[in-house]
Amino acid sequence: MEIFREFTFEAAHRLPNVPAGHKCARLHGHSYRIQVHLQGTVDPHAGWLMDFGDIKAAFRPIKEQLDHYYLNDIPGLENPTSEVLAKWIWDRLADQLPLTAIQVMETCTSGCIYRGEG
Repeated sequence: MEIFREFTFEAAHRLPNVPAGHKCARLHGHSYRIQVHLQGTVDPHAGWLMDFGDIKAAFRPIKEQLDHYYLNDIPGLENPTSEVLAKWIWDRLADQLPLTAIQVMETCTSGCIYRGEG
């Protein structure tokens, strides 16, 4: 069984490694949507894989670190692309949750999915 929980936060960033003149080199912000996907066996007594509240509790310190902050100032996010952010979140949750994917949406139409490889 696979379940997911979605979280949102607002943050500003700029991408320092894009070509000169690229619009993402300028300071801008996003309304990020993050999906945390988990996989495992459904407990026959509880009827669920995990309480969604436990996923929320695991994500809370991450959200507190990101929400309404300048991402470039956070260690490990000096080049805060969606890809870098997805791996950064994965690295902070992997020892707490049976992750299968972290999805980062930085706009309604653009994002990435990280599944723990590479």
